[in-house]
Amino acid sequence: MRLEHPQVLWLAAAAIPALIGFLFWSWRVKQKLIRQFVQARLAPSLMVGVSPAREKIRLALLVAAVAAILCALARPQWGFAWEEAKQQGLDIMVAIDTSRSMLARDVQPNRLEKCKLAVIDLMRLAKSDRLGLVVFAGAAFLQAPLTLDEQAFQQAVDAVTVDIVPVGGTSLSAAIRTSLESFEKGNDNHKVLVLFTDGEDHDADSDTMAAVKEAAEAGLRIFTIGVGTPEGELLRVTDDQGNASFIKDDDGNAVKSHLNQTLLQQIATSANGFYLPLQGANPMETLYARGLAPLPKSEESTRLTRVYQERYHWFLGFAVICLVLEALLPDSARPRSRRARSSSAALQTVAAGLALLLLPLSGFGSPSSAFRNYQSGDFKGAFEEYNRLAQQKTNDYRLHYDAGTAAYKAKELETAQKQFNAALNTPDIIADPQNQQRAYYNLGNTLYHMGESLSEPDKKKESWQQAVENYGRAVRLNTNDIDARNNLAYVKQKLEELKRQQEQQQKDKDKKDQKDQKDQKDDQQQNQQQQQQNKDQKDQQQQQQQQQQQQQQPQDQKSDQQKKDEKKARQEQAKKDQEKKEKQAQAQEAEPKDKQDENGAQTAAAELRMSPEEARQLLEAMKDDAKVLLFTPTNRPINTQRGKFKNW
Repeated sequence: MRLEHPQVLWLAAAAIPALIGFLFWSWRVKQKLIRQFVQARLAPSLMVGVSPAREKIRLALLVAAVAAILCALARPQWGFAWEEAKQQGLDIMVAIDTSRSMLARDVQPNRLEKCKLAVIDLMRLAKSDRLGLVVFAGAAFLQAPLTLDEQAFQQAVDAVTVDIVPVGGTSLSAAIRTSLESFEKGNDNHKVLVLFTDGEDHDADSDTMAAVKEAAEAGLRIFTIGVGTPEGELLRVTDDQGNASFIKDDDGNAVKSHLNQTLLQQIATSANGFYLPLQGANPMETLYARGLAPLPKSEESTRLTRVYQERYHWFLGFAVICLVLEALLPDSARPRSRRARSSSAALQTVAAGLALLLLPLSGFGSPSSAFRNYQSGDFKGAFEEYNRLAQQKTNDYRLHYDAGTAAYKAKELETAQKQFNAALNTPDIIADPQNQQRAYYNLGNTLYHMGESLSEPDKKKESWQQAVENYGRAVRLNTNDIDARNNLAYVKQKLEELKRQQEQQQKDKDKKDQKDQKDQKDDQQQNQQQQQQNKDQKDQQQQQQQQQQQQQQPQDQKSDQQKKDEKKARQEQAKKDQEKKEKQAQAQEAEPKDKQDENGAQTAAAELRMSPEEARQLLEAMKDDAKVLLFTPTNRPINTQRGKFKNW
């Protein structure tokens, strides 16, 4: 329920007590005057038949009528219907600079906040125009598509901050090209770009003007709004602790941002627009009156508007009934005749008979009774009523939709899913894209909450993927549905988080398996080493025992065969030594004499030392034979950036 003029209730809060006080005061004055002109003992006889209770009832009816009239003036409304409103207007894309230079406070409160306030003023002036929003810094993206929904556009503007674009710097060419691509393809509507910036462009001038030329050839008019002052101001930032510091460039110097009016004038002139500084009382009124209003309007655009149903006539009818009763109610009670009593008894009999006839029909529900249950919070009762009616009229998608909505409110998600699917499978819903879009949206909500309650990741992922599909269908049916777009983005984000969580769990599982295998392998190696050590110790003990046994045997107990073998081995070794000496002697005798001389010369030369002059001559002689050795650095970073990087 809503009131079109709620301020009337404040008038009622003051007028009704004042009326009651006035009527009470007039009653007291009337009684006082009667006592002055009529004696107390004669007053009852003169007022025979006058009922004080009836007079009070008449006054109460008068007060109730006044209260009902005031409530009717407030225009109470509940319930609404979607209607198509056709209107003519422009397609206006607004681009806001979100670089850190927009934090300068040469205009209050700062450049960015000043821009946002101006954009809201432009939205209020462009009531019949479609507005879109592009934000840019070092890159640009579409924040809000062209829409007639003022509330959605204002929410998009309120969400703009200097951190909304992760790429630092300022690229006017990216803002112009993104704005040009954001207009609908094949649409002959007049395209307008309103560019809010301080004009500090870190792109090359040729790239920016090339983008302006492309926009002008495509029929895009650009109006540039300069934010800031030519004198500029040093840029400050504040950390989380509230400490302020200056933004510095690569050389460590504090950055001072200036308004570049010359570049903004060139852009506007080249794109059939004009430049306007964001100064004065109402700059947006000047922009709209001089630049946007004279442009020819595009063809009629259709917009769904919510039209609330007026309910003031109920209060107005109640007031009329109270006034009629107050006028017809007599001051005194009249005696009732027998005929009147008999007619009254007959009417009571007829009323009782009708009540008995209508009593069985009270057990049969209706959509209105189900709706009353829904409004009163009895969602389970509303679902049962809608479900029973839907079983009687299986082709009525509205009953299935209402039953699904009631089941969703009652936290019966599986039942709600079945009802929404039944509504979408009804052939008649194709002719009603509005309810079809709502059914897809509510089905997406149902599937998301169903997946949220599941513990198995695979089933949860499957349910959320189905929710994404239904949200996507809802967005395609109504691109202006901000809730559907936000829910679609949110569930996609949850799916990515779930996917990363599953990958992390799989990695942890693989690491655990590898660790278990490694531990098992280490245990096996350790067991093998232990067995080898035990075997070596055992062999060593056996050798020690054998040596001890050999040492314990007396020397003279050696067998004759051992003595013969030792003697034979000594003889063979002596024979080999003799043959080696003879071969060396023969080799010395057969060696040429010149080689012996050469060896002698080499020995003598080794004993000589070279003078510094001889060393220098030797190096000069070897210079021609020297080879140049080049060292090539590897993995050297390639510097593709021209100039210094500007992150403001």
